[in-house]
Amino acid sequence: MKNAINLNAARAFIEAHFDEPVTLAQLAALSALSVSRFATVFRQQYGSSPYRYLCGLRIQRAQALLLEGMPGSVVATEVGFFDQSHFGRHFKKCCGMTPSMFIERAGAKVSARE
Repeated sequence: MKNAINLNAARAFIEAHFDEPVTLAQLAALSALSVSRFATVFRQQYGSSPYRYLCGLRIQRAQALLLEGMPGSVVATEVGFFDQSHFGRHFKKCCGMTPSMFIERAGAKVSARE
C-alpha cells in the first residue's frame, strides 16, 4: 500500500508538469524507489510506462487545444513535445491519425450534428 501512495504522488507530479521535461529519476525520487523499481511498479499499477502515461496526457491536452483552433506547431510546444515532428509522430501513434486528420474528423462530426 505504501507504493500506491508514493506512486500517486508521482502520478500527480506528471499530471501537474506534463508540459515540462519529466525524468524517471525525478519520479523515482518522489516515490522513494530506484528508477528501475519505480518503472516496474508504475507499469504494474497503471498499465503503462511512466513515459507512455506522460505522452497520453500530452496528447489529450493537445487534442483540446487543436479543437480550440490552436495551430499544431504551437500545440506541440505548449504540451511539452520537442517540436512539431515529435508531436506528430506521437499523436499518430496514439490516435491512429495525424493532428490535421483529427481536426478534419472533428469538424465533420460537428457539421453532421448541425
